Amino acid sequence: MTTRDMAAGSVSGAVTAAGIDHVRLSYHYLDIGDIDGYGSLLADDIRVVRPDAPLRAGREEVLSLHQDALVPPGTHHIVEIVAEGHSVVVTGRLTPLGASRTDGTVRDLEFVDWFTLTDDSMLRGYRRYYFASPA
Repeated sequence: MTTRDMAAGSVSGAVTAAGIDHVRLSYHYLDIGDIDGYGSLLADDIRVVRPDAPLRAGREEVLSLHQDALVPPGTHHIVEIVAEGHSVVVTGRLTPLGASRTDGTVRDLEFVDWFTLTDDSMLRGYRRYYFASPA
């Protein structure tokens, strides 16, 4: 058994299940603009790393990231969730607000978010990755 396996094994399934619910709720709250609801899911020491924004640490900084529209607002479409222990990984698409092209089509951004959880299922942090074609 590896150190990772031992750490994952010490986390109850209830913590992971609640963490999955919190991740789903986090997207919902962001999509509807409920910053207070989103903030209720965050640990005090949350840390967010995204390629489209400066590093944010602490609940207030993370809330300002979304409140001040420093990252593209839009609608999240979850494709898949994989979770184990303190980790929840989400693949999905983000439809940015106002993303319609002149021909009426919308360009979604494909993403992967890797969340970490506290022992009480709060969101301790996440790192976002966007799909980019190697051109």
